[in-house]
Amino acid sequence: MKWPALFLAAGLSVAASEAPAQETGSPDAIVVTAQRSGAPIWTIDTARGTILLVGEIVEVPKATPWRPERLEAATGDAQRVILGTKAKVSPGDILRLIFAGGKLTRLPKGTLAADYLDNSQRRRLAALEERYDQDYSHQSFLMTGFDLLAKRLGFNRDTGDDASEVVRRAARRADVPTEPVGTLRGEDILDDLFAAPPESHLPCLDAAMTATEQGSGLIAQRGADWRAFDVPAVMANPLEVALAQCWPWADEELGTELRGQWIAAIYGAANAEGITLAVVPLRVLAERDGVLDQLERRGLSIAGPAWR
Repeated sequence: MKWPALFLAAGLSVAASEAPAQETGSPDAIVVTAQRSGAPIWTIDTARGTILLVGEIVEVPKATPWRPERLEAATGDAQRVILGTKAKVSPGDILRLIFAGGKLTRLPKGTLAADYLDNSQRRRLAALEERYDQDYSHQSFLMTGFDLLAKRLGFNRDTGDDASEVVRRAARRADVPTEPVGTLRGEDILDDLFAAPPESHLPCLDAAMTATEQGSGLIAQRGADWRAFDVPAVMANPLEVALAQCWPWADEELGTELRGQWIAAIYGAANAEGITLAVVPLRVLAERDGVLDQLERRGLSIAGPAWR
């Protein structure tokens, strides 16, 4: 997987620039229009307005019967939009990746995958290598995990626009102000990746092997459960589990920062006037002690699909 695709799979997105606000329709009409898109949506009514939280999964299959044009229409009537984390990448970061990227894609010199795996993991990886005619013995576990999910399982094939892409495009056309939930410096991202020992990516590899072993039926089922608002089923899907077990969400420091950005942004939006539409990774919203749990504990009343 190429590096831009890696960041996409990780759930990071570059937000659109801020633009002037516009007149809006009635809050109830906006909420109903958004809900009719088929994406799982939660609403939070505040003293000054309403927050719409769109639960996003990446790489929605084209076969999933949702209606993105209705989410576009709702976006055009919002006062503001909050999208994913913005990565600030400098030319120096790119050069560092070019000249030292091998440290991220390969295991430390003199080591092999088998040195880190237990007997069961060795057998499973060997079976996948044989099935797909691949050699993962020197590749980093993070890259092997992404290779299994993207190239072998093919979770990003035959997909349409994700909710964040739909909303970003609609906000740009309608001149709705858009902001990232937060920013991360490319230097910090690379520091985090370079500092992570190989063992830290073993949960990603293990979960990716599980998803790949179960086969591509997981992809369609994940999309169908998302469209049916069966959030617990999506969260339990081995593909979604694997994506959550991989960098950056599984990284203790970076994952905590990303989740904290969403909590702060949504809680801050409770003081804003009008409609705020936020597209949030479903795994961050609905995980145990995730955004929805924490917002509920802070006293906000949340309406929408059951998430646990």
